[in-house]
Amino acid sequence: MKVMQELVAYFDRKRQLTPRQLRKLLEQGFLAADAPPSIADLCNAIGATYYFRVLGAAQGPLWGTDIYTGDSSLAAAAVHAGALKAGESGVVKVTVVRPLKQYAGSVRNGVTSNAFGRYGSAYKLARV
Repeated sequence: MKVMQELVAYFDRKRQLTPRQLRKLLEQGFLAADAPPSIADLCNAIGATYYFRVLGAAQGPLWGTDIYTGDSSLAAAAVHAGALKAGESGVVKVTVVRPLKQYAGSVRNGVTSNAFGRYGSAYKLARV
């Protein structure tokens, strides 16, 4: 699964994958893996992209706004970012980004994220 995700991420970054092609890969089960509680262990390479099946949650450990700490809950971040609703299942694209010096907390879509100082890894996400 990891090799397939890396290939898809490569072609997606080069804009050589259409949304239709991406959906087809998802429908056939070639792309998305079930989401881990957090992706802290996967945040080694800035720019790395992962596709996960996530069940949105209204609660969970969450730090940041738009860019979240690597140990933040994917399920809560997906709802906070507006990619999913609480209780809704869907596929999100998670991109590892450069860590911030400061993470702002906020309330969005019924989910509260907390402020935090430096943290060693970070990600952003979007619905596929």
